[in-house]
Amino acid sequence: MDKKESFSLYNQALRQWQRAADHVELDPVVNSILSEPKNEITIHFPVRMDSDEFRMFTGYRIQHNNILGPYKGGIRYHPKVELDEVKALAVWMTFKCALVDIPFGGAKGGVTVDPSLLSQKELMRLTRRFTHSLGNNIGPEYDIPAPDVGTNAETMVWMMDTFMNAQDAVNRNAQRHIVTGKTVTTGGSQGRKKATGQGLVFVLRSWADEEGIDLSNLCFSVQGFGNVGSHAALLLEKRGATMVGVQDHSGAIYNPKGIETKDLLRHLKKNKTILGYPKAQVISSDEFFGLSVDVLIPAALENQITEKNAPHIKARVIVEGANGPTTESAESILKEKGVTILPDLLVNAGGVTVSYFEWVQNKTSAQWSLFEVDQKLSYMMRRAFHRTYEVVQEYGVDFRTAAYMVALQKIQKAYQERGIFP
Repeated sequence: MDKKESFSLYNQALRQWQRAADHVELDPVVNSILSEPKNEITIHFPVRMDSDEFRMFTGYRIQHNNILGPYKGGIRYHPKVELDEVKALAVWMTFKCALVDIPFGGAKGGVTVDPSLLSQKELMRLTRRFTHSLGNNIGPEYDIPAPDVGTNAETMVWMMDTFMNAQDAVNRNAQRHIVTGKTVTTGGSQGRKKATGQGLVFVLRSWADEEGIDLSNLCFSVQGFGNVGSHAALLLEKRGATMVGVQDHSGAIYNPKGIETKDLLRHLKKNKTILGYPKAQVISSDEFFGLSVDVLIPAALENQITEKNAPHIKARVIVEGANGPTTESAESILKEKGVTILPDLLVNAGGVTVSYFEWVQNKTSAQWSLFEVDQKLSYMMRRAFHRTYEVVQEYGVDFRTAAYMVALQKIQKAYQERGIFP
């Protein structure tokens, strides 16, 4: 992994879209606007621990751009959360929403904390205090949080309840769409939990169709076996594909005959690690990235595919379920090797797309079936893929650059039609 002192994820995000800007003749004023977040909010807040002692935490909310609609983006709980990372994630959200053509802008938030070291009550108090401290910096028509790494539907319910109870009684229920990714009971959408993994599969299937490839003939490996990685694996397995390798924070395992996803999930739930799974052998990280697979799915954190492991990768296509999993130096190596990279901007947009569906359902007091959600998600992900694919074919650029080009064209058009006030 690149050294922390010399690496900025935010600068990497800037370079990614600015490379695409050269192809779309981006207005210099729009370029300047997109080069900095509109708002950077840093909050230091106390939380009462179970010991009755108080501990200070630091939280962030970055609001990058809202020309297309309210700010939208997840809340991350992780010990490595810091300003540069959250800024990069907010930038990616802006372009992700534009690419899939939903009326949201980009934001991201987080708290520097290891949630595994806190009790449920401590997590609840942390979430409620963070939400209260954000105050009117979030709102159902202004900035709408969602789950991310280290947070889940329960976290969103706590956020929603805290925000709603700060409103007057008459308007309280009108605030339900302050967050998305809630439990279905409290106003969440069917299909939201699997949405990012489901969107990934829709994109991969679209690519496979263009390449004349049958998904049932593919073998794949997954790096990161959380919500995104496990759901992608389940869905690909249902289509006949075979998972042969898995890596998470604890290590990596391999079985050339296949690893059954549900069986591994049962082991993971019981043991809190994929290691010790009796139907696969333990392998090193280098061996994992060097597996002879058709598809590699990085679905963990940023900067997992680096110049160190990229030369070993044998996969035909990398499908980025995580945000920013591939460093720039690694991407250059992979391009030279002829590896196709389906970028995070496109691949993991299923989460925010179904978040949009949830937001619409809450605003209209509607409840859509899982079939409706999946149908709508399939249409929007496939449409985004084909728009990107057309740019790849027309301009001869890679998928990442093409995805940014599609998004930039939409954002620039909005600025051209609205003008810049005053």
